[in-house]
Amino acid sequence: MREIKFSSGIHVFGNTSDRFVKDGYKEDKSLKEMIGLAGQVPDLEGIELVEGWHVSTDNLKEVSGWVNEAGLVVTVVHPDLWTTKKWASGALAASDKKTREQATGVVKNAMDMSEQLGANLVDVWFGQDGWEYAFTQDYMKAWDLGAEALAMVCDHNPNVRVGIEYKIKEPRVHMHFGTLGKVMLLVNEVNRPNLGIIIDFGHAFFGYENAAQAIAICKRAGNKLFHTHFNDNYRMWDDDMIPSSVNIIDYIELLYWLELTGYDGWYSLDIFPYREDGVRAANESIRWLKSLRTLIAKIGMEKIQRTIKQEDAIEALALIREAMLGG
Repeated sequence: MREIKFSSGIHVFGNTSDRFVKDGYKEDKSLKEMIGLAGQVPDLEGIELVEGWHVSTDNLKEVSGWVNEAGLVVTVVHPDLWTTKKWASGALAASDKKTREQATGVVKNAMDMSEQLGANLVDVWFGQDGWEYAFTQDYMKAWDLGAEALAMVCDHNPNVRVGIEYKIKEPRVHMHFGTLGKVMLLVNEVNRPNLGIIIDFGHAFFGYENAAQAIAICKRAGNKLFHTHFNDNYRMWDDDMIPSSVNIIDYIELLYWLELTGYDGWYSLDIFPYREDGVRAANESIRWLKSLRTLIAKIGMEKIQRTIKQEDAIEALALIREAMLGG
């Protein structure tokens, strides 16, 4: 098994709120404090930051210093296209030209900061680009506008990769680019070498996708898997729980496929420990992922491949049961 590297969204180490407890379940922490806590997690090497929330052109050097002091690197910068009311009717695919221009400006700024921080990757999430009611969207126009915006930002700096993170719903009831199939079609249409996909495995579960198959499709499409987010849920909502706490067999399979396809990017945590200690939650997440990869190594990649070729569900379940439980 190859050596892998772990990253985490910096939000894991701060206060976490929801629509019920808007002030959050914990005490607020400064960005410097959160970065310091991230540095306490064994095996954690990178962090993800959100443009505007955590990093801006005004504090870029200061934040970079804090990250270096903690022994970390920045892995992704997220353009904030979802948290303010100006994006209420969409961002990159909004019908309003001025809104789209603002959105592409945000992404370009995030790309510039990502390059300066050495991450060279931004995570574009079309969180507010979608709809709730029938007869409220020109679906073809929205698709064209989203594609045009992506081409524009990709051309802004070909040295920075643009990854699309998809999610089937929330905050919109329907998202224009909410599944792997839609996003892959979009990536192919835009046709830029620095445009690819970010798979949030919780989003894949939530959208009733097979995460392992999603990894295989990204490989088939020409190594279009740029980044990964690890979390878990009960397939009814985006719960952002500790990875493999629910879908453990699915996690074994997706980790196998990440190894098989040669994915060499970051294994990044996108969990929301509302009531749990962030440092402990991140550490436990990493330990679970490492332990499951050890289990795969114990079984052996070749043995798993032989079992897959049999297309026998009983043999497959027996393989995992014996490796996990013995007997």
